[in-house]
Amino acid sequence: QAIVDFERLGEHAAVFRGHDVGFCCLGTTRAKAGADGFVRVDRDYVAQAAELARAGGCKHFVLQSSRGANAQSHFLYLRVKGEVENLVQAVGFDHCTILRPAVLLCKRQESRPTEWIAQQFLGAVARVFPTAYSVPVETVARAMVACVLQPGEGKVKVLENRAIHELGKA
Repeated sequence: QAIVDFERLGEHAAVFRGHDVGFCCLGTTRAKAGADGFVRVDRDYVAQAAELARAGGCKHFVLQSSRGANAQSHFLYLRVKGEVENLVQAVGFDHCTILRPAVLLCKRQESRPTEWIAQQFLGAVARVFPTAYSVPVETVARAMVACVLQPGEGKVKVLENRAIHELGKA
């Protein structure tokens, strides 16, 4: 484990050397970082980390994105997620897996009342439609590991929420 300064990520290139696989779940919220900070963290930092990983020898990069990611979206969140997906794919990894989970079900240390209400509602909905609108973070983590252990064919693989559920249970 290494601590890096993302504002000076290029100075930490050595940390990214010698790894076959890279996992990226980096992200923030617009409410926490502002619009410019959100773009810097969710797009710029991730793209730079991917470039450093590839330059350091990484063969398979696994990116947690979001359901609905689309570089042409009018919504900042979905547009930035789509843009970073495109940037990471352009880096040229041997394998690139992009996971697009729906609402992540998790316990947070920080208070996010609106998210808590949504999670309570979606947790109940998940009992009837388990793969439709949400996914536990533990399932996403298992799917990320499984996609590396069973990379399959093709250079780029995009896993939507249902596929994340299936792979995360394997």
